[in-house]
Amino acid sequence: MEHVLEGAVVVVTGGAAGIGRATSTKMAEAGARVAIGDIHGEKAAEAAEEVSKRADGAGSGGGAIGKPLDVTDREGFELFLDDVEAELGPIDCLVNNAGVMLLGPIDEEEQSATRSMIDVNLVGVINGTQAAMKRMKQRGRGRIVNIASQAGKAGMAGGATYCATKFGVIGFSEAVRAELKGTGVSISWVLPGIVNTELAVGLPDIPLMDVLSPDDIAGAVLEALTEGGSEIWVPARNQWLDAPVRLLPRSLREKIFALTGADKVLAEADSGTREEYENRHSGVS
Repeated sequence: MEHVLEGAVVVVTGGAAGIGRATSTKMAEAGARVAIGDIHGEKAAEAAEEVSKRADGAGSGGGAIGKPLDVTDREGFELFLDDVEAELGPIDCLVNNAGVMLLGPIDEEEQSATRSMIDVNLVGVINGTQAAMKRMKQRGRGRIVNIASQAGKAGMAGGATYCATKFGVIGFSEAVRAELKGTGVSISWVLPGIVNTELAVGLPDIPLMDVLSPDDIAGAVLEALTEGGSEIWVPARNQWLDAPVRLLPRSLREKIFALTGADKVLAEADSGTREEYENRHSGVS
């Protein structure tokens, strides 16, 4: 069913690297015209050039453009979408992917780190959804895909604010889904586990937890666009493992969580390995 993306206009935030870049590539290879938005405008342009080459190689007819985008700036988001629509046409899909994860005990977290995660991970998703939803409702069509996390289903030590933002994205998306009924516009939210990107650098190896590739998440986004669905877990089996565990008393749930090692994923991240990433995204020089 990928042919439904032929000629579609897809916007991907945080699209210069990681999940966003993989998603942009997969959309273009499926025939979509992709607009990559990223806080680093030059990197967005470079990614767009590479994505376009990949699409040409696939003979899909898709391609990409790259533009600077600060998802925390609502007015700037609107202007970005204006530019995209002037160049490519009406937006068919927005993938709210931009995100940042800064780790450590909550009582040691700098205010700049707290604000960075809330502004990018949650406010950025709200900004994008509001801006795209308004346009899509006028046309009676379109889909929004928000990249959340399985950390938005289970609070983890060492990542309290990050988990809070992802809980927020899930709750926000569920509420928007209810508001969109009957409009012709739809919304999905994707819940990845650990993904091998810069965001997850320094996380410990957990034997019972798969490390996913950005392409795995891009495939889930493609599934949302071609097949529909609201809450999409990656890998899918985690949803069916999670559901019965939630029926247990909290003390037993926490014991199971500890037995799998999931309680250590964020708490035991290697701070030295993560230092450069954390400093860059928390405003520390």
